[in-house]
Amino acid sequence: MAETTGNRRYDPDAEHAFPDGRVNAVLSSIEDDEEIQAYLEAQNVNPVTRMRYNDHGEKHIEIVLNRALCLYDLLKRGGVEFNGAREQGLEEDDEAVILALAAKLHDIGHVVHRSDHAYYSIPLAADILDRILPEFYDVGGQVRVKGEVLHAILCHHTEETPLTREAGVIRICDGLDMERGRSRNPYERGGRGINTVSSQAIQRVSLQKGEDVPVHVEIEMTDAAGVYQVDSLLKAKLDDSGLEDFVRIVALNTRSENELVKRIEL
Repeated sequence: MAETTGNRRYDPDAEHAFPDGRVNAVLSSIEDDEEIQAYLEAQNVNPVTRMRYNDHGEKHIEIVLNRALCLYDLLKRGGVEFNGAREQGLEEDDEAVILALAAKLHDIGHVVHRSDHAYYSIPLAADILDRILPEFYDVGGQVRVKGEVLHAILCHHTEETPLTREAGVIRICDGLDMERGRSRNPYERGGRGINTVSSQAIQRVSLQKGEDVPVHVEIEMTDAAGVYQVDSLLKAKLDDSGLEDFVRIVALNTRSENELVKRIEL
């Protein structure tokens, strides 16, 4: 079974199940955006420096972005239809644009506070979208794409249920960034909270084409502490995402001497 990972830049030359020209044009236009780059740096201060929490900066955003596009591609290949762009009268190309922008901007509210950061992200992201979108859309398109992006941002870390499958992808992929590298900084600073310790136990996450569902996610743990990342955090992201029937998540403990937890399946 061929493996698809999200730990790389999105490849515009690869064969995809969806048109990728528009999303890559958008990503190219914001690659060196000074304001977005400033947010990526500033939004990590509250969670990591002040609260000793896991990374929410540039690396986290890159992983969420790439995994969102990978998950989207696998779902499309599996025949899953997306409703956000379609119900707004937008084009299929705009589905990936919504995902990319939501992934890029979903955590900027951390510059205000970790608590309720999804709500703080909305006005900050809205200002950036108002500046970026006119290059690619007319006024009607700007309003519709902006609304879908903000919906996905809001639903990634709140009790609000995603109403689109685009939003469901962002919600899940935010939880799929769980490998030990994400908790390196707080761990080295002495952080030993459950989020940091459990993340240290996650060795690898991979997204693959499934056999009886479109997507198979495999998580490799080296310690039973990783159960918290999977059964508490990721399970909450998958529940009510609208994609529960299309994604199977399996976590395996690869340490044979630790028999407490060998396998978890969601």
